Amino acid sequence: MKNNRIVWIALPTVLLLLVAVAVIIYQQKKFKDSEALSEYVKEELADQYNYIAGQYEGYKLTIDNDSLFARLETEQIKVQRLQEELRTVKLTNTKRINELTKELKTLRAILRNYVEQIDSLNRINEQLTDENKRVTARYRQATQTVSQLTQEKEKLTETVHMAAKLSTSNITVRGLNNKNKAVTKIGKMETLEITFTINGNITAQTGEKTIYIRIQNPMHEPLVKSRSNLFPYENKEINYSEKRTIEYGGEEMQVSIYYGITETLTPGTYNVDIFSDGNRIGRKTFNLEK
Repeated sequence: MKNNRIVWIALPTVLLLLVAVAVIIYQQKKFKDSEALSEYVKEELADQYNYIAGQYEGYKLTIDNDSLFARLETEQIKVQRLQEELRTVKLTNTKRINELTKELKTLRAILRNYVEQIDSLNRINEQLTDENKRVTARYRQATQTVSQLTQEKEKLTETVHMAAKLSTSNITVRGLNNKNKAVTKIGKMETLEITFTINGNITAQTGEKTIYIRIQNPMHEPLVKSRSNLFPYENKEINYSEKRTIEYGGEEMQVSIYYGITETLTPGTYNVDIFSDGNRIGRKTFNLEK
């Protein structure tokens, strides 16, 4: 009986101890499960934060807008700061881990807003690029048109210039003696007579015109009375042998110009060129005999 009483007295105590041990074991298991959950949550959060940070870095490389770039960089720095805090937070600090989880939702919303802005800017840039291409194409076409018109104008101007240019025909050269009679021997020549026809041209400018003749000997040296006798031709000044001023009315007319011989002429082939308005309008080759 006495032993039975001892058992009944000790039994509640043993039961209490068993309950206490069970509670301790449960709490330890619960604590370990909580740590494992916190560790899992931290790893997932770290992956999400890394993803968002990478998104910011990628979008920064694709935009060409200084203001938006600065805002993206600010948000990226904020994400990096939270990443560092997540890395160092203790597993037991479930409150802060939960707060960082909420922060992640906010960061996703902010990133989504920036993505929409970037997409909008990209669409605008694409529209501007397309418009720029169209404008460039129109400008290129206009430039080509202007260039073509300029070339056509230059050709037309050249055509008009050529059409307005005087021309000559029937050029003859005679040697005259001191009695103005034609001779063929150089020794008897006192004057060279150059006679030609200025052809009619209704497009040529009428009025007073100066006709220059330039005679060259067999050595291609010009016959001149003075080295100062010059006239403009092809952007330079060249010597003339003789000149005459006429009144041209657009109709055909006969002209004679006389060159008084002051030098010793040699037998051979001579050239005489006729000029007017800066153009060479005729040429004749002739021979002089001894």
